[in-house]
Amino acid sequence: MSYTKVWADNEKLSKEEKLKLEKDGLEILNDIPQYAKDGFESIPKDQWNLFKWAGLYLQKPKEDGYFMMRVNVPSGILTNEQTVALAEIAKDYGRSVVDITTRQAIQFHWLTIEQIPDIFSRLEKVGLSSVGACGDIMRTIVGNPLAGIDPNETVDTRNIVEDVYWSFQKNEQFSNLPRKFKISISGNVQNAQNAEINCLSFVPATKVIDGVEVNGFHVYVGGGLSSKPYLAEEVDVFVRPEQVKEVTTAITTIYRDFGYREKRHRARLKFLIADWGTEKFKEKLLEYVSLLDKGENKLGNWNAGYFYGVHQQKQNGLSYIGFNVPVGRMDANELLELARISKHYGNGELRTCNSQNIVIPNVKDEDVESLLQESIFNRITLNPPKFIGYSVSCTGIEYCNLALVETKERMRDIANYLDEKVSLDVPVRIHMVGCPNSCGQRQIADIGLQGILMKNKEKKMVEAFEIYVGGTLTTNAQFNEKLKGKILAEDLNEVLRQFVTYFADEKLLGETFHDFYKRIGVESLQEKLNTILNSESFVNS
Repeated sequence: MSYTKVWADNEKLSKEEKLKLEKDGLEILNDIPQYAKDGFESIPKDQWNLFKWAGLYLQKPKEDGYFMMRVNVPSGILTNEQTVALAEIAKDYGRSVVDITTRQAIQFHWLTIEQIPDIFSRLEKVGLSSVGACGDIMRTIVGNPLAGIDPNETVDTRNIVEDVYWSFQKNEQFSNLPRKFKISISGNVQNAQNAEINCLSFVPATKVIDGVEVNGFHVYVGGGLSSKPYLAEEVDVFVRPEQVKEVTTAITTIYRDFGYREKRHRARLKFLIADWGTEKFKEKLLEYVSLLDKGENKLGNWNAGYFYGVHQQKQNGLSYIGFNVPVGRMDANELLELARISKHYGNGELRTCNSQNIVIPNVKDEDVESLLQESIFNRITLNPPKFIGYSVSCTGIEYCNLALVETKERMRDIANYLDEKVSLDVPVRIHMVGCPNSCGQRQIADIGLQGILMKNKEKKMVEAFEIYVGGTLTTNAQFNEKLKGKILAEDLNEVLRQFVTYFADEKLLGETFHDFYKRIGVESLQEKLNTILNSESFVNS
């Protein structure tokens, strides 16, 4: 069924929008087989951008012809067959590098155009796809990695997520959105989905209807990060589980037809919501679908997507076990070993988390101790140290054309250094990003580190970082605040050591970094950073 591109006659459309009118992004899927036969040099440069719709970005430098690929993993749920297929793709084509992203996807690197058709075929055979993982289209659906086994879920969202996800896959009705469109659907009351930073989120809620309490969802709209972050706002509607796909379709249609297309930097849904407000948005939504007013929001304390340790499932006699994958990176052999272990001790599933970690579900209680003796868990650990266990990083300059600095290995090194030097009774969530786009979700961290370039004393441009403090979601959600001062990359380890040592020395027993930040105020943290940066060791560096 076709639709009318109501924006087509707008003379002020951005150049990207004009190109999308000429060729839909999904059409690149028809071109890839021929490009694969003819080689990278046959791909016109003006077509490079369209590869995003296939889930592909050119790595840095673009001219070398290597691609990064994101594979969608809705709700982070992988079957054993899917896990093995992903590991073998990485091993055969991706130099064995496997990254877990902050949207539960799996990311490969070093792919060539000649390999893409076979990779697509392998993914399709196991029910996976990279289509829509990038581009101006609905991205993969973030969900509850414990869906179906979670004692803290109000609704098992597995079938809902699958239904919504596949209804939008390769759907040309919604392949030309103003910008990327990120959604989450979760019944987890601890906000494992990070609801407030998505364009659209369905969060657990209840409503008494005809004297019966019904489990369903509330709707958040207009969240997003990047250089101008917004927290999503709650809309006054209640959505029954069977209505989620209809509501998703309606909201995506509103965004497609009314979203801004004149300036790329103002094209996300968050800008439309900021201008319209939730009341006007609700009025428009009700033109598409009939909904009741909201009920009771069931979101409680935020767990930031961390599930470390052994936990009882809602199924008697079964446990799920959460492990740390340091900064979300493993190699193909490790992923194959996790697939073997999950099949031997569980039902073969793996669950990826937006904290870049993994969960092995459905382990019989009597098998837990044997599973934990497997040697892979010396590195991928059950109870990680307080810094490496809560460190998140984007891809960084190693592969990404947008990044200004190296991040992934740097974040790992910093976290390990801090774990050696500083002892804490609570974790500190540190997120590192290489540019303002914030794939590493810097804004919601206790301590956010954003890469920049600055001139050193010799007037040369060098890698450096800005530091932000105090991010949190759910209860009194807020983005972190920027502290003044630029930190040379080479000084970052020691600056952070002194900074978190101040926290360790001054905090109350059991006090989290966010509570500490609220108690002493951002001014005190700024003063401490000033003292560190003005010390002789850094002034003379």
